[in-house]
Amino acid sequence: MEKDQTAPGRRSVLRATAFATLAATAGLLVTESLRSPSPDAGGGTGAGAGSGAGTGSAGVPGAAPDGIAHGGAARSTGSGAAGPPAAQAAARSTGVRGTAYRLQPMTEYTPTAARRALPPVRRHPFLSLPETGRTMVLTFDDGPDPHYTPRILNTLRRYDVRAMFFVCGEMVEQYPDLLREIADGGHVVGNHTWSHPLIPRLSRSGVRGELGSTSTIVEQVLGAPPLWYRAPFGAWNRHSFEIGASLGMEPLGWTLDTLDWMEPGAGAIVSRVLAGAGPGVVVLNHDAGGDRSQSVVALRNYLPKLLADGYTLTVPRR
Repeated sequence: MEKDQTAPGRRSVLRATAFATLAATAGLLVTESLRSPSPDAGGGTGAGAGSGAGTGSAGVPGAAPDGIAHGGAARSTGSGAAGPPAAQAAARSTGVRGTAYRLQPMTEYTPTAARRALPPVRRHPFLSLPETGRTMVLTFDDGPDPHYTPRILNTLRRYDVRAMFFVCGEMVEQYPDLLREIADGGHVVGNHTWSHPLIPRLSRSGVRGELGSTSTIVEQVLGAPPLWYRAPFGAWNRHSFEIGASLGMEPLGWTLDTLDWMEPGAGAIVSRVLAGAGPGVVVLNHDAGGDRSQSVVALRNYLPKLLADGYTLTVPRR
């Protein structure tokens, strides 16, 4: 036996130790794979609210007009990260019984479809679509609401138009069937936080709680998390961009604010939309957060006029 060779007995001991270590490591991995992540409503150390809403321009993914609009329906639903608790029951519902003597195949518990890659952390929200023909995007914030959302969906269905709905988690919790109706209509569901707070006033953990809880409940209802989010009042900050990206979402603002949240009258809303229409324009409407009967009537009037004017109403793709 050469001097640098290991004795047969020692090799047996090392091999047994290696197998034991491998088994223990695999067991830890299996255990980790069965844990259900929480929305981290209180996780993190909270670095303060950070800066206010950003300024600048961005498109989806092209350029857009300078500045970020800050209009929005005022809501007073409290601050802080309300929302459903972490989905702790998920691990219990898997029906997996671990054993120290037989390792479960790890592929049995992997997702059926791989998660898409996380987007980069943006410094500004997208404000428009790239100018590829006469396309526009209609968006509706703050719902779903049983009084207004169904009427808006009926109008969109009548003209075979898809739109985006940025929903609040507290509304989804009350009206999950309405969220399913939105998705079943082919519309895109976005994250508009849980309780519609002013994001720059929240701690980092507060922002994560608002966005994370909403993504969680949307995924529970629809089977997939939202891929877009919008800050209430158009007030973004660094925490919102970082946390939104970590949750797999891109930030979308708007080009044209209808000011329907001010209840200026259906005619004024129609005039504002038609005057501001253009290639790549993203239109901000509301389907909740106040009396939105004017928004419902205005949509019935301006939507057929936009279509007759040669515009295609579409949604961004990811």
